[in-house]
Amino acid sequence: MTLRTGTGTGTGTGTGTAAGRTPGDVVVVGGSLAGLLAAAALAAPGRTVTVVERDVVADAPTPRPGVPQGRQPHALLYRSLVAVEELLPGFGDDLRAAGGVPVDTGALAWLGELGWSPRAEQFPVLSASRPLIDHVVRTRVRGLPGVRTVDGARVTGLRRDGAGGPRWSVVLEGRDVLPADLVVDASGRASRLPVWLDALGVPAAAVEQVDARIGYATRTLRLPVDAVGPAGVVIAQLPHEPGGIALPVEGGRWLVTAAGAGDRRPPRDPDAWRAFLGALRDPALAELVDAGELEGDVVVHRQTANVRHRYDRVPGWPGGLVVVGDALCAFDPVYGQGVAVAALEALELRDAARRDDLTTPRGARGFLRRAVRVGALPWAIATGEDLRLPTSEGRVPRVTALASAWTRELARLGTHGDTVAHTALAAVYHLMASPLTVYRPSLVARVLRARLRGYGPPVARPQVVRGATREAADVPPPGARP
Repeated sequence: MTLRTGTGTGTGTGTGTAAGRTPGDVVVVGGSLAGLLAAAALAAPGRTVTVVERDVVADAPTPRPGVPQGRQPHALLYRSLVAVEELLPGFGDDLRAAGGVPVDTGALAWLGELGWSPRAEQFPVLSASRPLIDHVVRTRVRGLPGVRTVDGARVTGLRRDGAGGPRWSVVLEGRDVLPADLVVDASGRASRLPVWLDALGVPAAAVEQVDARIGYATRTLRLPVDAVGPAGVVIAQLPHEPGGIALPVEGGRWLVTAAGAGDRRPPRDPDAWRAFLGALRDPALAELVDAGELEGDVVVHRQTANVRHRYDRVPGWPGGLVVVGDALCAFDPVYGQGVAVAALEALELRDAARRDDLTTPRGARGFLRRAVRVGALPWAIATGEDLRLPTSEGRVPRVTALASAWTRELARLGTHGDTVAHTALAAVYHLMASPLTVYRPSLVARVLRARLRGYGPPVARPQVVRGATREAADVPPPGARP
């Protein structure tokens, strides 16, 4: 077991005057991004925040077993950057200095269901490997006042205490116990909280799940960023067609991912993986791979179900216990929403610690309700898209289906060069605008005008590799109209 204690020299924000109303001893179970951001949200003078992590964490950006999707691409949504920056001022500069690659999402070569998206300035994001993102956040959080991390320690249970002492005891393997006034479960998809609550006599939470049986297979490609025309390449997965994505990361590398569902999940064998990319409805990703040098093995990830635990509805919820990140709501990673939601939950946690007494049942349950609301739109987006796949069980809710039909109309405008409609959709996807904004009268008018006068020519297929001699393939996208 490795113990690291913050030195108090960090520049992150604390919770100010909350120390008199909120707990003095906090234990965060799980040291991935959700747990680290929760620790940043709760760090304050006079308070001890202990982050307990099962893995032994290296002092360098290294993949680890506790983050099974850690070798897959990660581009932080713009709302993620804004939220993390609020918790850890200067985070963006730190990540860029460590090698994170700035990417304008409007410069991606994106083949959607109806065609190619237009190039238009949108939201600046940072693309980096997950180990690097974790390392930068962890380094910053360890420097916050009163924060300490315990690595290589497995939590085996919770005990309720009280009677003048701490409300909780967090039991570690080997019988060590950490006292806590507040426990934050940030232990991810593998959370044991349902088992611990059952042992405490707390009713089970309802679990909502949408599993399209999607699988990803990623390989590292060495290729200079300036050798590629677009900022990245996305071939969107469709109900009956696999897809893929390629994003630049630190060190002059790219992460290239193939994605498919059910029997069409991408393989682990390198030759079969390359053939999978070549069989996609557009050869853009295959062209990219052939222009560079592949490194390492193909890494497969298949834990992609959307799972939401409705702890906010559990009667008799105990005070001093809250849940964040994938332990509360896990998303299909392809939509890139998990980090954004975890960061927004951390902001809610910070505000709740300032405003409420989280050691009471009312305060803890109030936070859980707000945390679920934070994830409501991303949940609707992810499950709505996954339910369209034939590998999912269940039907798209009628309201979601109607909303999807409208957004497809706006997407159709985008594939014919309407950057206003395209940017409006991007703002919602990046969680920077209310979904109601896509129903603005001006956008309705644009759709009606296109239907009456025609959509105009479709966006041309971009050249992927600079200086390529072969002509760009003229591949008509499914559903495109002349």
